[in-house]
Amino acid sequence: MWQGQQSPPGQPNPQDTYVSSAPEPPRSRWSRTAITAVAASAAVVVACGVTGFLVLRDDGGNGDGRDRADATSSASAPASPGGTARSAADGSSGPLVPGWNTVVNAKRGITFDVPASWKRQSADWVSYVAEDDDPEEKPLVAMMAPAVLKEKWCTSDDDKDGNEEDTPLASTGTTGEKGSKSAAEAAEDTSKNWVYGGYTQPDSSRLTIGEPESYRTKSGIEGSLVTVTSSGTPKKGKCDSAGKAVTFAFKNAEGDFVSWTYVGAHGVPDEVSDTTIRQILGTVRLFEEGDGQD
Repeated sequence: MWQGQQSPPGQPNPQDTYVSSAPEPPRSRWSRTAITAVAASAAVVVACGVTGFLVLRDDGGNGDGRDRADATSSASAPASPGGTARSAADGSSGPLVPGWNTVVNAKRGITFDVPASWKRQSADWVSYVAEDDDPEEKPLVAMMAPAVLKEKWCTSDDDKDGNEEDTPLASTGTTGEKGSKSAAEAAEDTSKNWVYGGYTQPDSSRLTIGEPESYRTKSGIEGSLVTVTSSGTPKKGKCDSAGKAVTFAFKNAEGDFVSWTYVGAHGVPDEVSDTTIRQILGTVRLFEEGDGQD
């Protein structure tokens, strides 16, 4: 289950708060797990993917409750002393790859670039996966301010309830890794949770977990990279496929573990290539004043 929200100023952290008086919005789906597509304002949170409206959680919510602090902050993180984001004449930063667009998670102090074909969600949008049978939809893992490729890559109504659900091809975003003891641990846990939550649950035996590898981005950020794929999961619906997640974990300017993740369909004809994934990953850098979505 996916979601996204920014709390109204002065409101308590809205974890697991449901408001059921609203009409049911359109539905969408990430493989075996429904996607909750949410746009929030100070007064209204509109959710797609579940019955009614939801007031939602913060990013980074791995199953142990990791990084579920209040979602009200949208202030910029401290500027990186060694960031290498390309600066324009007016002092603002542009993408490192010409023609691409910049994605920012100011709360976690991270920015990266994506090709123009990827749709950037709002800065306070949070996407996540949860156990299908969890009535509280506690996130296994989440990402903030994601960019999505082909939101309607596949559409189906597998349960024949009259509500079609959309499955995207791929998504990429960033996560706080509060509680992680190392970059390698954070990268492995996060990538495993994305593939399990989105593609193989309730079977965790279908995962192939790569060894952590050292990685350095173009801006000089060093961290740990882990790739997880799935295979052999019985196909239950039209849009089901194998899955793949690539997670790069590192420390931000404040010394906290954070991560960037790509997650998407695996083994399909239009699967995102490793070359493109690595190109996006290479642009990951620490957030600086002036970075932002166009």
